[in-house]
Parts: sequence; structure tokens; C-alpha cells
Amino acid sequence: MAKVCDLTGKKPITGNHVSHSNRKTKRRFYPNLHVKRFFIPETGEWVTLKVSSAAIRTISKLGIYQYIQKLEKKGEVVFNSEPVVGF
Repeated sequence: MAKVCDLTGKKPITGNHVSHSNRKTKRRFYPNLHVKRFFIPETGEWVTLKVSSAAIRTISKLGIYQYIQKLEKKGEVVFNSEPVVGF
């Protein structure tokens, strides 16, 4: 399971653990992701997304449909309202 936000594209970054003696070892900083279901009233369907806390706050502010349209306009997300059948 990839630790990548479906909407913002946030993913793990690398850095260092720094001990008291200033010794450095590699580590990863993970985004704060949550699996959440959203209801889109404009299409009348539920969508399950893995989203970061920042994306959840933006969805609370704008609404899920407006946020997805904004991302589609930028070309970052493609939202297909028709269900995929046969896979």
C-alpha cells in the first residue's frame, strides 16, 4: 500500500535521525494519511480516498466536488464519475 495522498500527491520524504551525540542515521518522514469515504452530492455517489490531513481541511473548506474540479483544472487529478466495470 503506497503512502501517497490521492489528492495532494504528498509522499514520504527522507531525512536523518539525529541523536544527542549528533550522530545521523537515515529515516523517512511519512505524510499524515487517512482512508476516508466522501459523499459527492452532485453525482450521488460515495468515493473512498486515501487523503492527507491537509486535504481533509481543504475539502472541509471548499467541498469535495469543488476541490476535485479545482485539481482537474490544474491537471493534477482525473476524476471519472462512471464506475469501472470488468476488472
